[in-house]
Amino acid sequence: MEEVPHDCPGTGSAQAGRGASCQGCPNQRLCASGAGAAPDPAIEEIKEKMKSVKHKILVLSGKGGVGKSTFSAHLAHGLAEDENTQVALLDIDICGPSIPKIMGLEGEQVHQSGSGWSPVFLEDNLGVMSVGFLLSSPDDAVIWRGPKKNGMIKQFLRDVDWGEVDYLIVDTPPGTSDEHLSAVQYLAAAHIDGAVIITTPQEVSLQDVRKEISFCRKVKLPVLGVVENMTSFVCPKCQKESQIFPPTTGGAEVMCQDLQVPLLGRVPLDPRIGIQDFCSLRQPKGEDHVSS
Repeated sequence: MEEVPHDCPGTGSAQAGRGASCQGCPNQRLCASGAGAAPDPAIEEIKEKMKSVKHKILVLSGKGGVGKSTFSAHLAHGLAEDENTQVALLDIDICGPSIPKIMGLEGEQVHQSGSGWSPVFLEDNLGVMSVGFLLSSPDDAVIWRGPKKNGMIKQFLRDVDWGEVDYLIVDTPPGTSDEHLSAVQYLAAAHIDGAVIITTPQEVSLQDVRKEISFCRKVKLPVLGVVENMTSFVCPKCQKESQIFPPTTGGAEVMCQDLQVPLLGRVPLDPRIGIQDFCSLRQPKGEDHVSS
């Protein structure tokens, strides 16, 4: 479909192609015919593909830079500590895929077989997929409009051969845009367990998280809870605790009380996350920072 008017009633509306705002629209005939409202056949294909995935969890954040991808990676790694649990981590941050770097998988490539794309495995029970694996260089910019992002997410959900999976963790970009709508649309029929929302304590982050919670409610995506990241910093030398991002409006706790969503926990700023071996989730022997 071509560019639509700002006040378009939508292809699913009874006024599609017939309303006053539709006059002069290049898509008017298509919408009036009802063809534009036809469901995407990929939804049923993805539903069938996802039958082998028990739990599907989206990790969201309204604000960028709050540690969402780091949390997604550590959640996946933590679940995979149980060798009997199969975990998949899907990075749908199309323009800023950081999961390959965080997981220590930069330079890895995706292979294709008769059953689809094969994820890159960090461990035997932890598979990872990201658009970062499809780029010739980590410095390459992905300059795509919405429909192409939508198509990429569709391929990830429909064409990746995850196998039998207990948990699929979906790392999303910040905001409430194309990637989020696509993920919810394609996974709705397959049942999404819900979303974990990441924030930091300061109001500038909480403002956007409130929008994220509103988005979840509008698209009927259950909110499993909120995690407050970077709550405080404990100096490793003097053990003094400081608040780098002061919770001037009460932080995540007050917000969760106001919006009646669970506060799942708080995560401090930890300088060990800046250690290269920790960021890549491949610790030197005898050091298990992730579990701690």
